[in-house]
Amino acid sequence: MAAAVAPGLIRTLLQIPLVEARDVDDEGRLLVGYDVSGSMQLHEVDHDGTWRQLTALDGPARGRYLPGQRAVVVEHDAGGNERTQLSLLDLDETGAATDGEANDEGTDELPLRPLVHDPRWIHRLAGVRPGGVLYLTNRRNGVDFDLVHRDVATGEERVLYDGGGYVMEAQASPDGRWVALTRPNAPANSYQLVLVDTTDGQCRALTGWKDDTFLRTPSWLPDSSGLLVSSNAGREMTAVVHYDLTSDTWRDVVVDDAHDLVGWASPDGEHVLVAVNDDGEVGLAIHRLSDGRLVRTLPLPAGGCAALHRHPDPVWSPSGRFAAFTFSSPLEPPYAVRYDQASTTLTAARAPDTPAPPTCLVAPTSQRVPTPDGERIPTFLYRPADGGDGSVVVVIHGGPESQSVRQWSPIVAGLVAQGHAVVVPNVRGSTGYGKRWYALDDGRRRLDAVADLAALHEWLPAVGLDPGRAALYGGSYGGYMVLAGLAFQPERWVAGVDIVGIASLVTFLENTSSYRRSHREREYGSLAHDRDFLHEASPLTRVDAIRAALFVIHGANDPRVPLSEAEQIVAALRARGVPCEFRVYDDEGHGLAKRANQLDAYPAVLAFLAEKLAPPVRREAEDESSLGSQVGSG
Repeated sequence: MAAAVAPGLIRTLLQIPLVEARDVDDEGRLLVGYDVSGSMQLHEVDHDGTWRQLTALDGPARGRYLPGQRAVVVEHDAGGNERTQLSLLDLDETGAATDGEANDEGTDELPLRPLVHDPRWIHRLAGVRPGGVLYLTNRRNGVDFDLVHRDVATGEERVLYDGGGYVMEAQASPDGRWVALTRPNAPANSYQLVLVDTTDGQCRALTGWKDDTFLRTPSWLPDSSGLLVSSNAGREMTAVVHYDLTSDTWRDVVVDDAHDLVGWASPDGEHVLVAVNDDGEVGLAIHRLSDGRLVRTLPLPAGGCAALHRHPDPVWSPSGRFAAFTFSSPLEPPYAVRYDQASTTLTAARAPDTPAPPTCLVAPTSQRVPTPDGERIPTFLYRPADGGDGSVVVVIHGGPESQSVRQWSPIVAGLVAQGHAVVVPNVRGSTGYGKRWYALDDGRRRLDAVADLAALHEWLPAVGLDPGRAALYGGSYGGYMVLAGLAFQPERWVAGVDIVGIASLVTFLENTSSYRRSHREREYGSLAHDRDFLHEASPLTRVDAIRAALFVIHGANDPRVPLSEAEQIVAALRARGVPCEFRVYDDEGHGLAKRANQLDAYPAVLAFLAEKLAPPVRREAEDESSLGSQVGSG
């Protein structure tokens, strides 16, 4: 019965609108992304709860309020190519901004005012200031990212940093003199914090080039005397630490030896919003900045995720009166939340007129799966409410420097409704479980992570699941893991779903966008020094071993994992007679961002898995029925 219900249910789940918080102003107005139109567009939610659509572009839009003005800086690309452009939207006008495409929402059209436009290059919004924007661009040489400040009124630009490399984050001090930025350093999944003096362009490294340190979310104190950063320097888990410019010293602000923490300093200079990652459940708390003391834990539903990973980072309003963030859980789709520091109240901004999620949704249990080398893989197990039929789909996250968390996933929910158990592991190399764990797949240890799939397969009978009816599903690096599982462990898996995955680590590194190559070589190994191992660890090298049916999805404009990765694995499998379904979407990049494409692809994926994971008796009956139908029609 579950399998019969699932095709309709997955369409229902995919059509539930999603809301994500992008910004909040000092009046309490929320800038949100809302995808009711079929892709994530900007809307404004007033403090009285009224909604107003701001953009109606062909593809997803992101943005920030411009402080001191009723305006939004909009970031958008074309067809998922990630060559983002910046535009300005005047909120005193009426209607919704379009890019000239048909607007099905019935709103008046309001063209965006180009702010930084050159479709050959990336212009990534790094920050907003009164009258100006900070953005990162690779237009100097296509590889290195420079940090540029642009005056919105005059168009005057000033390059604040051109020291080379792939800059991850950049934040200017309130007085405008300093910029703190993070960039990858020598060890894999490690970052260097650099302080740039904008008066003379001099750079000072605040952490070492060879330090094995993960850093993120630099945020300044209001007097520009120092900044907060989330760092695991000298420890296993990330903590919130303070750097003082005058004394050139560091001090701990909030530390939890058992959990990763990420913090965002309030513009009031007195508080810090801290995300606590507890085995993929992410809560939020307010701490005092001076001594780290807990002020209050925000009362959010248990078992969900309030920040990090696929959700945008929380953001404070310019005065620090309000904060905005996104919350979701396996039982509830994403919605925006406004926190009022004065009244300590939370206000949810859910999609208007959205029906309640289906009652068949289930929450996962937390598992630890043993491996032959003595490790234990953090894993979530989703079981159908009726126990299911023993079939199982292992869903592997991308990254690899990422984490599966307790977030909304219509795919997982649809698979469970179809009667499959869903196993969601954080294999070695995942973040969220300490520095040692995320380093265990670096470079030539790549196949140790693939071996974790075999350990998961061995564990299935221990939880009552059928190892003979197990499939793999994953996107990006997760797609690589799917292909590697099928190639290196062909006897274990009956099917795979590969979404924007890597077939050959060699050709991936050769053909990925030039600005990403060195960044990815830090994780996987370099073409110059590790080519033999990269070839050995590539699924395409062992394509002769693959015998499981495969479903491949890719965006034609993917700048990260080129379409050629999908094309070559599909061609190789089809030449060997291995069943392989292949869908390419011409208006997508690294994944499917548009609902129309999701509705085309994912119900077909679930039907594919229902067929491949059906109990043997049902498969035989379906085969006989098909044969009889063919004979009768002849």
